[in-house]
Amino acid sequence: MHNSLIDLYSDTRTKPTPAMRRAMAEAEVGDEQVGEDPTVNELVRRVAALLGKEDAVFLPSGTMCNEIALLVHCRAGEEVITDATSHIINFEGGAPAALSGVMIRPLQGKRGIYSAAQVEAAVRSESRYAPRTRLVEVEQTANLGGGAVWPLDTLDAVVAAAKRHRLALHMDGARLMNAVVASGVPAARHAQGFDSVWIDFSKGLGCPVGAALAGSKSFIAEAWRWKQRLGGAMRQAGILAAAGLYALEHHVERLEEDHIAASALAVGLAGIAGVTVEPVDTNIVYFNVAGTGMDDATFAQRLRDQGVRVGAFGGGRIRAVTHLDVPREAIPRALDAVRRVVGQKS
Repeated sequence: MHNSLIDLYSDTRTKPTPAMRRAMAEAEVGDEQVGEDPTVNELVRRVAALLGKEDAVFLPSGTMCNEIALLVHCRAGEEVITDATSHIINFEGGAPAALSGVMIRPLQGKRGIYSAAQVEAAVRSESRYAPRTRLVEVEQTANLGGGAVWPLDTLDAVVAAAKRHRLALHMDGARLMNAVVASGVPAARHAQGFDSVWIDFSKGLGCPVGAALAGSKSFIAEAWRWKQRLGGAMRQAGILAAAGLYALEHHVERLEEDHIAASALAVGLAGIAGVTVEPVDTNIVYFNVAGTGMDDATFAQRLRDQGVRVGAFGGGRIRAVTHLDVPREAIPRALDAVRRVVGQKS
């Protein structure tokens, strides 16, 4: 058995490349809190232009981007419409309730994608007895939907429905660049009509830390207030911002390699008895191992013993995510490991 771990647990497992490390080491820095870090300034300028917004702010994480957006858009007791599988519901430690005091109205979309008609049906009539609907949130790509890419016509229809009701719109763009590469549609077009949107640097783009939240100048001014309140400035953050700049230059187009690897993994998994594979759009592969007689936790542990790390998501569901640190030639080895595990006696 090959000794090196094939880590398909998440694209957050990426490590900065030697070239990215050099860019970080050589970055010009200053105090970003007062706008004097030139590398941070360049990164937020680039991100704002990329996403078609007026301004942006550099933040430690995508979760902070989401939570600051909720804090700016909403007041306590108001309601956010989003898919039931969204990150803000499932993976942010209850922060919408704890930090913003907002309610969530979950929609049952398909692969994390809901319709304008569902938005229309979820908007509450104005009443002092009910929470006020305030925000519509979209996740592009949809993680628990298998990295599904929202079609532009669906996004446009959701934006139009929200605007009819004078609702704000926020896009969780953790893997937006995967959607850009998969669809061939620029990021600003995906984000068109949204009041706020962010991209993550620490997933497929391969950076160690960071995300950037974009919106209007007034929105970002309020976001900065919450950034200060939630933990303050990062000071000489150009060291981190340099990684983001390097990634935007060198790691976007290569996301296609991750998509090709994910597709190859899915095709191979589909040929293994007892394994059921969900549709694959980008770099996320969900498959179910219930047909093998194993639960997902047992399967994941046995596969880890074979040198492959994946995520167990309950009900027999397993997630594998391809990324910068998983070369395409590792996929056949990963599939061989799955075959060995499936062939094991319980």
